[in-house]
Amino acid sequence: MNDEARMTNDERSSNAQMTPQSERAHRHSDFGISSCVVVRHSSLSSGLIATSTQLGELLEKIARVDRVAVDTEADSLHCDREKLCLVQISLPAADVVAGIGDAGPERRSPNAGREHRIRLQRDYVVDPLADVDLKPLCAALERKEIVLHGADFDLRLLRRGLNFSGRRIFDTVIAARLLGIREFSLAALVKRHFGVELGKGSQKANWGRRPLPARMIEYAMNDTHYLLPLADCLESQLRECDRLDWLRQSCRRAIEQAAVERLRGEDELWRIRGSASLRGREAAVLRALWQWRENEAEAADRPPFHILQNHELLDAATSFVSGSIPDYKHFSSRRRQAFRQAAQTGVQLPESEWPIPRRRFGTRPGRETVRRAEELQRRRDRAARELDLEPSFIAPRGSIETIAANETHATTLLVPWQQELLGIKA
Repeated sequence: MNDEARMTNDERSSNAQMTPQSERAHRHSDFGISSCVVVRHSSLSSGLIATSTQLGELLEKIARVDRVAVDTEADSLHCDREKLCLVQISLPAADVVAGIGDAGPERRSPNAGREHRIRLQRDYVVDPLADVDLKPLCAALERKEIVLHGADFDLRLLRRGLNFSGRRIFDTVIAARLLGIREFSLAALVKRHFGVELGKGSQKANWGRRPLPARMIEYAMNDTHYLLPLADCLESQLRECDRLDWLRQSCRRAIEQAAVERLRGEDELWRIRGSASLRGREAAVLRALWQWRENEAEAADRPPFHILQNHELLDAATSFVSGSIPDYKHFSSRRRQAFRQAAQTGVQLPESEWPIPRRRFGTRPGRETVRRAEELQRRRDRAARELDLEPSFIAPRGSIETIAANETHATTLLVPWQQELLGIKA
């Protein structure tokens, strides 16, 4: 699917004082993989792992390796609640050595006789929708280092879908950004390092359908097929420029953040984009219509926008209050009646029960806070230039402003390597 070591007391390992040689080694413009390394499938599943026997065989293979590539596919466009539909897994296999170009003198390529390594990958797709207990899979993966691309989404989905909690991860997005690589999508990284163009999958694909077409299974497999050799390449480069510990710090923070449930209060959920312009009775009707839509979506197991889109909810709330009754051709008689009843409930609410407009809290920062923020930003931008990193990756503007107001927030907003680059003492 479909993404985040500087030693504090050892001056010789400080990245701010990198030698020209080490700086050239890490710059993304020079980063690549030897053309003599080829990544290939050693086995391709013809279908999904959907039985206990198949899963048992996979668990035996996982037990023999230290690092596992993982990705997920979810369905959020065809059901009410986001649903884990696939877990893709790639495992390393032994490299083999082969010659290039043995077709005879007249057809021999310039590389004839050269040896190159073929790095084999074993790829699997597990079906969480099948009637199979995946607790043993979670237990097996928790003991391994998990390679992910943009870990936050996958970790959250795996936690919700399988109650899985990663312990050690390698996020290839974080690793690439630590090397100063600006184009860090999986497709861009695979193209850069392996010269392979990944096929584009449909953003509207229904991953919950069964049986899945072979082309969708192959597309899903490609999301993990290159992750292990990619992690090897990025790890080597990070070690050369002494940033491997930076990666570990950032990956630990990614695990911590993914374990925190993002909750919104009941009075916040219905406040969709554009709702701030509605006041009083209109806001009451919008809230009632939003709750009606949630109930309809849950009953039909469809995403809420399949019932009525956000801009239609806003227009409907305004219309009902003004005395007109909006209608939609795709509504059944039952749904139309429930829609109107929900609106009338909101219209008839007494003023004491109308939603209270949200107030914007905050005060103007003082002169000292502004000066502190500007100084932190100067340090950040200077470090970004010296290390060829994106300034916002070192510290977003919002984090800088918060820390300038209260430096105790630094430990929760930034990991140690980021704090050090900004000159913040632990």
